[in-house]
Amino acid sequence: MKLVDTIRTHVADVRTIAALCTGAEAEARRDGQCLPGAEHLLLSALALPDGSARRSFERVGAQPDGLRTAIATQHTDALRALGIEPPAQEALDQTGVDVTTPGAGAFRATATFDGAFRAASQLARSTTSAFLGAHVVVAVAQMEHGTAPRALRAMGIDLAALATAARAEIGD
Repeated sequence: MKLVDTIRTHVADVRTIAALCTGAEAEARRDGQCLPGAEHLLLSALALPDGSARRSFERVGAQPDGLRTAIATQHTDALRALGIEPPAQEALDQTGVDVTTPGAGAFRATATFDGAFRAASQLARSTTSAFLGAHVVVAVAQMEHGTAPRALRAMGIDLAALATAARAEIGD
């Protein structure tokens, strides 16, 4: 790879990472959560302009737009299992929090976000492609525990098949 191509790839990666983190933070805030988790990272990946995350879902016959509902169901079920009635989405929407503007200060996230992001980054470095939404899909699909893999399973998605589909999008 020429030096110019390497620099272009690195610049594209920085833009993708910034979009992923900003998008994940907005998704978490939309859910009324302080810190983004792997599920918010995955939702952010689905919104990336490269489209690879969305195509990964479509390759396995899954509707990417159903993920948000599946995640909300996982959150609701977890709270109810603890005897807590979750607030209605309307209540979250009326908090006055601007979910479109990133928070101030250093980026903070949950351990699940950190683990998924690190795995996606490592995978991206091991391939010849730029960092894509599909790298996040592979990382999340390989997680054993957490809201994101539970939501994917609840959607009827075979996680191994989703990871394979995402790797095909990467060209790996």
